[in-house]
Amino acid sequence: MSVWNPDNIKDVAESLGIASLNDDVLSGLSMDIECRIREVLEEALKFVRHSKRTNLTTQDISQALKVLNVEPLYGYESTRPLRFGEASIGPGQPLFYVEDEEVDFEKLINAPLPKVPREISFTAHWLAVEGVQPSILQNPAAADSRNQDLVPKGPSANPNLAAISGADNVTVKPLVKHVLSKELQLYFTNVCGAILDENNEEYRIAALSSIRTDPGLQQLVPYFVQFIAEKVTHSLKNLFILTQTMQLTSALLDNKSLYVDPYIASIVPPVLTCLVGRRLGSSPDPLSHLPLRNIAAALLGSICKKYGKSSHTLKPRLARTCLKHFLDPTKPLGANYGGIIGLQAVGGTEVVRALILPNVKEYESLLREPWLDESSPKHAEADAVLTALVAALQALEDDSLGLINGHANVPDEELRRRLEEKVGSLVADRVFLINRPKFVRAILEA
Repeated sequence: MSVWNPDNIKDVAESLGIASLNDDVLSGLSMDIECRIREVLEEALKFVRHSKRTNLTTQDISQALKVLNVEPLYGYESTRPLRFGEASIGPGQPLFYVEDEEVDFEKLINAPLPKVPREISFTAHWLAVEGVQPSILQNPAAADSRNQDLVPKGPSANPNLAAISGADNVTVKPLVKHVLSKELQLYFTNVCGAILDENNEEYRIAALSSIRTDPGLQQLVPYFVQFIAEKVTHSLKNLFILTQTMQLTSALLDNKSLYVDPYIASIVPPVLTCLVGRRLGSSPDPLSHLPLRNIAAALLGSICKKYGKSSHTLKPRLARTCLKHFLDPTKPLGANYGGIIGLQAVGGTEVVRALILPNVKEYESLLREPWLDESSPKHAEADAVLTALVAALQALEDDSLGLINGHANVPDEELRRRLEEKVGSLVADRVFLINRPKFVRAILEA
């Protein structure tokens, strides 16, 4: 038994010229129509549910017909709710129809025409011509440029530059609000205080161990990076603080749960400062800064090994910076020392062979005078630089294949002369004191 009235089907059939239909045909058509309508309504209700609505619209029916690959109905698309009127054509047979809005033709004719919409088009314009921005509508107006002038500039705009200029009490308003839980804020305060506590080594070790292993510190990474940069900038005369900041940087990089890649560009400058800085610490001992430089070099090598593949320009830029501080005669010997060990840490044997070895003899002219004068305050630093040079050259021995290549029967005097021609007398003497023929051959064959 179908819900659909068979009389409706008979009326449609008579309107198409079909005079008589069998009752079985009417019953079958009624059930088929009911099935089709139910299918359309089920699809339409899916659109209602996915649209988070409760009312079924004509658009939902149209979309359902499209999904079922049926030609949609035309003339019922409306963004306004339809108003239905009721007319009676007989007893118990109401007829519902859509009430059309009456339009006054006189008002319609006299109404102004709507604006013609613009066609979609593409245009090209110059952002700048030989560095000068043209004054066109597409480019920012002069008022926008004046607003940019109101942005703070100069040393006070950057806390690091402000520290260099002597303005320590500079407050910078953050551009983005970063919400931290009270637990993380308390953790950050306690860890930073423990790391800088000179009197309690146990607290320092515990704080660094926590940073190295705790998996829930991702939100604190930018704060730790900023803390490291500020402490290195403000504490260049305090070796303890500089060493602890390098230990903190090492702990952050060792934590496998932290994603530090976006902050490498901010981590490298403090590490380079501790590696090739001109004056680090205020101790009268001329060699007191060398352990800090060694830590920074090891840290730089670790950064290159972990993140060199993701940033192809990282190693070349670091090698260029270290080479500049190695060969610059205006830099102190401590900066030269940092440049040497930094080059070795960044590139290993290849960098030693390509950048250090060809420049050793030229650099020896800068090193000779302070090294020969044992009464000079720079003698100890010069000896440390010489030791660093020889240690860097030893990487060539480790990388060599152990081939003799005609050097086995060469007298020591001849080897010494050839070695002095290549690396200078100071380095040659130190190499011969080690008394390893393979080391000498590796330098000569490099």
